[in-house]
Amino acid sequence: MGGLDRTVGQSNLRVVTETGWLSTLAVDTPDKLAERLGEHAYLADEGLATACFLALRMHRPLFLEGEAGVGKTSLATALADVLDAPLIRLQCYEGLDATQALYDWDFPRQLLHLRAAEAAGVTDVQRIEAELYDRRFLVARPLLQALETTPSVLLIDEVDRADDEFEAFLLEVLSDFTISVPELGTIRAEVPPVVVVTSNRTREVHDALKRRCLYHWLEHPSFEREVAIIGRRLPDATQRLAEQVARAAQALRAEDLLKPPGVAESLDWTEALVALGARELDPDLAAVTLGAVLKYREDQERARGRGLAAFVGPDGG
Repeated sequence: MGGLDRTVGQSNLRVVTETGWLSTLAVDTPDKLAERLGEHAYLADEGLATACFLALRMHRPLFLEGEAGVGKTSLATALADVLDAPLIRLQCYEGLDATQALYDWDFPRQLLHLRAAEAAGVTDVQRIEAELYDRRFLVARPLLQALETTPSVLLIDEVDRADDEFEAFLLEVLSDFTISVPELGTIRAEVPPVVVVTSNRTREVHDALKRRCLYHWLEHPSFEREVAIIGRRLPDATQRLAEQVARAAQALRAEDLLKPPGVAESLDWTEALVALGARELDPDLAAVTLGAVLKYREDQERARGRGLAAFVGPDGG
């Protein structure tokens, strides 16, 4: 069984390897890619659109860093929609190891198969062993799923939460998009997945991993862009409400908060207000919906202590 080379993916997608994903989308400039992302309710500025364009053109992972809630994960989702490809997500956390990210053997099914073989009177030990380590008993985790799914978008989310050892392992996988399974051999992606790596910068990620990727830092959006994002994602919100929420969120980010609100929180807040039938925001309404935008008690107390009118205005902005 050793030395078996399993090449995955569809041969008719070799053109993607030769000419890139952009050719399949008829996209030849960052602006056109931004337009395609906009069709899926993601508004990318020039810098981000250019980084995405180059990552697709150069077949390089895209490393996105920035505060939580600025749209890093949402970009991966939008790219998957644009490419009409499944999004495969690996959520990183402390203690994550290669087995949890790559593959595992389905021990209960293997045991059932062994018992069935014994009941059937099979005595060929080598045959039973070979059957136990057949591909059907291999449980694919996110990294293996991405290599075996063509096309696909692989999101490696919050890599800064993983350990240094996992970073080193990840660098090896992203270098050649192959995985070695001792019992089966080498599994190689014929068409590498589009890879988006995100970090909230809770710790510094090693330079070796960043060098493998194209890097982009995501800032909080400008007021105008945030209003546009809210309007695009939540068309039921009035223009006035979108502007008031965006203005309040921008003001809250200027405060010394444990967790300043990102775009995700602005969208949550707007959605909550729309669910209440609100067409505009005032201090009283902000007070009862504050949990949608500020997720720490200390931050809520600080905002209330400053007076919510300072953020939303005495008459809603």
